[in-house]
Amino acid sequence: MKRLVSNISSQWLEAANRLKPRNAPRKIVAYVESFDDIAFWRNILDEYETAQLHFDIMLPSSTTLGKGKKTAMMHHLGPYMIACVDADYDWLMQGRTAISQTVCQNPYVLHTYVYSIESYQCYAPGLHLACTLATLNDREIVNLTAWLEEYSRIVWPLFVWSVWMYRMGLDNQFGIMQLSDIVRLHDVNPQNPVAALQLVRHRVNRKVNRLQQHYRSAKKTLPPLRDELLAMGLTPEETYLYIQGHALKDGVVIPLLTPICNQLRREREREINRLAVHEQQRTNELASYQHSSQPIEETLKKSTTFKRSRQYQLLRADIMRLIAETGAAK
Repeated sequence: MKRLVSNISSQWLEAANRLKPRNAPRKIVAYVESFDDIAFWRNILDEYETAQLHFDIMLPSSTTLGKGKKTAMMHHLGPYMIACVDADYDWLMQGRTAISQTVCQNPYVLHTYVYSIESYQCYAPGLHLACTLATLNDREIVNLTAWLEEYSRIVWPLFVWSVWMYRMGLDNQFGIMQLSDIVRLHDVNPQNPVAALQLVRHRVNRKVNRLQQHYRSAKKTLPPLRDELLAMGLTPEETYLYIQGHALKDGVVIPLLTPICNQLRREREREINRLAVHEQQRTNELASYQHSSQPIEETLKKSTTFKRSRQYQLLRADIMRLIAETGAAK
């Protein structure tokens, strides 16, 4: 039985679907990389389910805890068995490695078109809403979209170098984690958020200068790569979506939003203290407010604003093509 399960393919599932009654929904098995990815891809694929189509989202193995992109893509994929994975740098590599070829060319591999699901959670136009939901205070202390756009323009030159290093097989000299360390934030003052940008600019410029001195041959090959990335739709203003997802969330967005949310909560609590008629009302209102507010990490996970993004529209087009192939389109 174990051997039979391990050999299930898209063709097997297609045959099983054909044996069902005509009005029964067709099932597409969608393998994901980890437990955390199940909820994200359910949120994505749920939009496309109909009376004729159902997605069964699961880890790639029912007998082990094996996870990861390679494991999710190792099956006999097809219209009824797909893999849903993070793009990572594999999309940016444009087929220069075996796994990149699969991500970029296999129509039954859906990928995020940004580094990871965390990148979508940190989609800049959704950050103010995330702060509002976390604090129940809608005041905008920092224009977060404009801030992240400027941050991205600062990081862009070093990001291009990072992709160049990977394409040249030199990522052991300057890889994703080294980039993440340079572009991460530390203390961010909501009253002076530009100061944090200046520190990142200083570190980025220093590293770019060192790379230029050490890899003089890149002078000819770096500009064509930059043009290629721009042609793929990567813009300097959205560089943040393509750096390592956990580094973006934990090293940039959370350090940026946490002091903002702390200030917004203090403002709301001061308002309750000021407006309360008596002590009991003050106590009750503060308790209610503290119960209703949420950690910013949780509201980021629930964000769906990224569905307005240009990158998500690319993913949506891939999903629609896949559904059309099964004959189960709305």
